[in-house]
Amino acid sequence: MARTNFKTFEESTKEDWDIIVPHIEHTQALVADKIVQQLEHLRHDHGGFPVDRLEHSLQTATRAEKDNRDDEYIVCALLHDIGDNFAPYNHPDIAAAILKTRVSEKNHWMVEKHGIFQGYYFWDHIDGLSGDAREAYRGHEHFDHTEEFCALYDQTAFDATYTSNPLEHYIPLLNDFFAPNRA
Repeated sequence: MARTNFKTFEESTKEDWDIIVPHIEHTQALVADKIVQQLEHLRHDHGGFPVDRLEHSLQTATRAEKDNRDDEYIVCALLHDIGDNFAPYNHPDIAAAILKTRVSEKNHWMVEKHGIFQGYYFWDHIDGLSGDAREAYRGHEHFDHTEEFCALYDQTAFDATYTSNPLEHYIPLLNDFFAPNRA
């Protein structure tokens, strides 16, 4: 594929961007595959939990799917912890960044804040943390939505006896969801 030769964006021309845009579209076409690859990295990382991080993600998505949540919500459930092995303390930011242009403000906020809301269930067991940290957001229009996600799907998804859908089940959904022509 062709390349441009400008040194600064200020020097770039329409002709340059006519070359660049197809590259961006090609890269976007690979996003679902890259997401699946990253999810696979979670497969053998249990971090001391009863299930590995991939199984946790699959359980979260499967539970949401069984409750007839829409595709967008299921994708959020599947990807909410995708950044866990990159940055455990701010993993929600990674997932939220991946999803930002593809999901509603409500679901984006849910993914972005789920770590704080999830802390309600265990942060009191960790020195220096408080399970009440989510209270700083009480009154926010998406508080109840995020609280429900954590209560019903995220905090319940550590069951080593639960039968989740396999990752392959979600590949068509991811391919559709991250397709270049989907706005």
